[in-house]
Amino acid sequence: MWEKDINIHEVREIRTRTNVYFGVGAIKKIYDIAKDIKSKGIDKVIVMSGKNAYKATGAWDVVEKALQENAIGYVNYDQVTPNPTTVHVNDAVKLAKEFGAKAVLAIGGGSPTDAGKSVAILLEYQDKTAEELYEFTFTPNKAVPIISINLTHGTGTETNRFAVVTNLEKDFKPAIAYDCIYPMYAIDDPQLMTKLSPKQTRYVSIDAVNHVVEAATSMVASPYSIMLAKEVIRLVSTYLPKALANPEDLEARYFLAYAAMMAGVSFDNGLLHYTHALEHPLSAVKPDLSHGLGLAILLPAVVKTIYKDKAATLADILAPIVPNLTGEATEAEKAANGVYAWLKSVDVPEKLTDMGFSAEDVDKLTELAFTTPSLDGLINIGPSGNSREVVRKIYQDSL
Repeated sequence: MWEKDINIHEVREIRTRTNVYFGVGAIKKIYDIAKDIKSKGIDKVIVMSGKNAYKATGAWDVVEKALQENAIGYVNYDQVTPNPTTVHVNDAVKLAKEFGAKAVLAIGGGSPTDAGKSVAILLEYQDKTAEELYEFTFTPNKAVPIISINLTHGTGTETNRFAVVTNLEKDFKPAIAYDCIYPMYAIDDPQLMTKLSPKQTRYVSIDAVNHVVEAATSMVASPYSIMLAKEVIRLVSTYLPKALANPEDLEARYFLAYAAMMAGVSFDNGLLHYTHALEHPLSAVKPDLSHGLGLAILLPAVVKTIYKDKAATLADILAPIVPNLTGEATEAEKAANGVYAWLKSVDVPEKLTDMGFSAEDVDKLTELAFTTPSLDGLINIGPSGNSREVVRKIYQDSL
C-alpha cells in the first residue's frame, strides 16, 4: 500500500483547522511555534500535563528549552489525570490567572488537551467556572491560543473542536464543541508515543476506530467522514498488532498516529453518536475506567444495533477487521461477532461485568445518557433512533 512510499522521518505540515506538524522528529517544531507565538505577544503560557508522561517521553526537555530560548515564561499544572475533572480545570485556571498566562500548551494524550481547551476558554471568561462551562450556562466564542503536543494515537483532540471533562459531583461527563478551541498548532511525533503501555496502545487506537464507526454512520455523516473511516480502520488493523509486538516500531506508531488524527477530523465532520454517548456515563461513574476500554466494550452491541440502518456503510468500512460482509441487514449478528473477535485478537475481550457493572446498573446508566448535558445531542443523531429502549438494549448486550 501507499505507506511504503512514506518517509516517516520527514516532518510534514498537515492543515486542518489546526496546523499539525506530523512525523518522527516533529517535536523540534516547537522552536518555530515558540518563536511565532512570542512574535504575537505571548510571553507567558500555562503547561497542562499529567505527572509523568510529559517528561518520560522526552517532550519536556525540548519544550522547556524552546520556551526558555524565546523568553516565554511558563507555569506547569501537572495534575491532569485520565478522565479530567472540573476540579482540575478550575485549579489550573486559578494558577494560570495568577501567573498571567496568555496561552495554553498541553502535553499528553487527550486529557491534558481537553482540560487545556477548557482552561483556554475560562481565561477569556474569567467570571465563569468549569462547571458552568460543562453545564452549558454560557456559549463561548473566544479562547486564548492552544498548542497541543500529542503523546498518544487515539483521541484526535489535537485537530478538532471537542473537549470532554467530568463533573464528579453529578456523575456527568459532557462534551463541548466550539470553534474557538481548535488548537492553533499541534505536534504529532511518533517517537513520543513509543512508551505507551500495551494496554494504552490498544485502548487509544480502539478509540480512533470508534470515532470513525460513529462518524461514518451518524445522521450527519458525509462521504468525507465515510472515506476517512475506511482508511482509519485499515491502518489500525494493520499497524496495531505491529505496535503491540514491538512498541518501538516507529513506522507502526506513525501510521497509528495518522489514523488517529484522521479519525479526529472524521468525527469533527460526522460527529459521534451511541458509543460515545453511552461510554461517558461508564467512566463518569467509574473514573478509573479507560475511555478506550469502555468504548471497546460497547462497540459490538452498537454495531449490532445500527447494522440494519447502515449495513452498506458498515460492511465497507469494517472490511479490514470483519471481511466478507455483503451489506445485508440480516448480517447484524455476524458483524457484531466479527468486531468482538477482532477486539479479542488484540487482547481486549472485556464486557461490562468485568468492569464491575451489572444488570442493576443499566437503568442508572441509561438515565445518565439522557440527562448528562450534551449526550442527548449525540443520541439524537444515532441512526437507529433516540429511544431509551435503544440505549438500554446496548448496555444490556454489553454485559
